Amino acid sequence: MGRQNQTTKRVNWLWWAVTAVLLTAVSACRTPNAAPPVTPTSMAALASLTATPAATNTVAATAVPPAYPATEASPTASLPPTAYPAPATAVPPAAYPPPGDQETYLPLIGNGVAASPTPVFTPTPSPIPPPTAVPTIDFAAMKTTLQSQGQDLAFAKIGFHVSVGGNTDGLGDWMRQLDAAGVPFFLKSADNAEPLFVAQELMRQSGVPHTLVYRKVAGGDHISVPYYDLPPQQAAELNWQEHTAAFPPELDPGLVWMETMNEVDKNRSEWLAEFALTVGQMALRDGRKWAAFGWAAGEPEPNDWESPKMLAFLRLAGDHPDQIAIAVHEYSYNREDIGDGFPYKIGRFTEIFRIADKYGIPRPTVLITEWGWTYDLIPEPPEAMIDIDWAARLYAPFPQVKGAAIWYLGPTHNELADATQRLIAPVTEYSLTHYFSMPQPPEQAVPDANLFPPP
Repeated sequence: MGRQNQTTKRVNWLWWAVTAVLLTAVSACRTPNAAPPVTPTSMAALASLTATPAATNTVAATAVPPAYPATEASPTASLPPTAYPAPATAVPPAAYPPPGDQETYLPLIGNGVAASPTPVFTPTPSPIPPPTAVPTIDFAAMKTTLQSQGQDLAFAKIGFHVSVGGNTDGLGDWMRQLDAAGVPFFLKSADNAEPLFVAQELMRQSGVPHTLVYRKVAGGDHISVPYYDLPPQQAAELNWQEHTAAFPPELDPGLVWMETMNEVDKNRSEWLAEFALTVGQMALRDGRKWAAFGWAAGEPEPNDWESPKMLAFLRLAGDHPDQIAIAVHEYSYNREDIGDGFPYKIGRFTEIFRIADKYGIPRPTVLITEWGWTYDLIPEPPEAMIDIDWAARLYAPFPQVKGAAIWYLGPTHNELADATQRLIAPVTEYSLTHYFSMPQPPEQAVPDANLFPPP
């Protein structure tokens, strides 16, 4: 009897359990309440939110990183306005700040197994235009305007000197933005072909006439100066052989200048003139571009240009401006005063033109392959840009001066490369927002540096 009662209880319990399961299943099959519909944002509305209006006369390129904190004024703001100032076009802010790194944390279920996220449909956004670069001048329009007035357009010609190592962050942006705007730039490199190759390929594609200079430095003393103890013709042949053999094969010798000397002995000017005549003839023979001398700032003496052999070299260079050039260095040797000794250090290039004019020689091409204050110190960007503005005005009226390379983005014993790197952004901005007038050929500017007093 006890067993029968127990069996009856078990049957009753089982019946109630089955009934509960069936009720749950029926409930689960009922339709749930519908979620409120979500209206997707239309593509046109999304585009209106994300599109950044384009500024007039701008280059759509990688934005230049700011050289100074946002609360400070741009270094060019304190500079005197150009003769033809650029329009004050504001750069519109981006519609949204760039997204940062995001991390997603998923809930854990059971024994630490991550739940799979439910797929969410996200409409494809309209493409956001790249950040707007520095507002630039319409240089082609300005050239047309100036030529209608009997003048011609001149650019800012201040560039950079690089090497292996150092700090070249931002140099690529400088090259690309100037190239896109049609502004020729000046770049000198020692022992490092890579930046010149990048510039060379930009030049091939755009046709903008950038000035590129390569110099081999490593390899001993006679790589930078000739064999003075040999006859000048023999020394010239050895110098030419060494440098042409070491010229990077990826560089086009028809586009990149080869500089084979550096701060030569000014007391051997007549020997050097014979040397340069011989090398110049070999450059013409081989279809290469060659820059002679690399005179130190303040050298040579003006009367050295008037010796018979040096005048012969000046004539050779003047007759072949696309293949033979004169390389000079212009430093103030004074961090606080860019005009120290002016025009006998910076501005000394005018002596070359004065003597060429005196003897009826076409003005030769001049490459200022080192430019600046001292070998290891430069001012902070705001002060440096005032000096750079003056130098740009000094060189602009002379189309034979192809540019000046700021010393120095390469490695040194101190932090000169880092200090110079901080000039890349403001120099980029300056070059894109300034231009100058010069006499329309065949007229030429008077080679009187005193017409351009330093700041």
